[in-house]
Amino acid sequence: MMNRSFFRAAALAALLPVALPSMAFAQATPAQLRPADQGWISRIEDALGQVTTLQARFRQTAADGSTTVGTATLDRPGRMRFDYDKPSPLLLVANDGRVVFQDRSVDQVTTIPLDRTPLGLLLRPELKLSGDVTVTGFEHSNGQIRVQVVRTQSAGEGTLTLVLSDAPLGLLGWTVVDAQGRTTTIALSDVRLGGTVPQSLFVLPKAD
Repeated sequence: MMNRSFFRAAALAALLPVALPSMAFAQATPAQLRPADQGWISRIEDALGQVTTLQARFRQTAADGSTTVGTATLDRPGRMRFDYDKPSPLLLVANDGRVVFQDRSVDQVTTIPLDRTPLGLLLRPELKLSGDVTVTGFEHSNGQIRVQVVRTQSAGEGTLTLVLSDAPLGLLGWTVVDAQGRTTTIALSDVRLGGTVPQSLFVLPKAD
């Protein structure tokens, strides 16, 4: 049976690349984008920026190949929930500028500022792949688009790669590579956009 601490680390890795102190402030190297690539970047910003609510199933694959599944809910701007299926005791909720990670088996709670997580990019009121975020890689092939981004002033924290379908243009998932080179992938399925999401889903958990 997989150690619970490994599951906790993998869940956090999907949201927060852990920076090495000597690399955290490395400068980003922008990708050499063609005009067609720039056009896709603009379309992706528009498409993701227009998302208000998203509900989907997710499959999380950790660096060792182990997987967990659950339900993801996003309510832009600023709110999300990742509820892992039982028997996993893990829960991730974002609201009020924070991401709260809870291990319900041991009543352990970890809080991270939302703007320090990769998914903070998706939850911003105005989604831009520029400024404090730099596109460092772009690939478009076989009906999929992959956009790799880093924080402009701290590229050593790790990378986030958004994976999207091109027709229709939509989010399929993402991959996070942390500063130690460990990869965690989230794949979305049964994606539903729009509609009303109960705000009770985004009540931040607290330790008893």
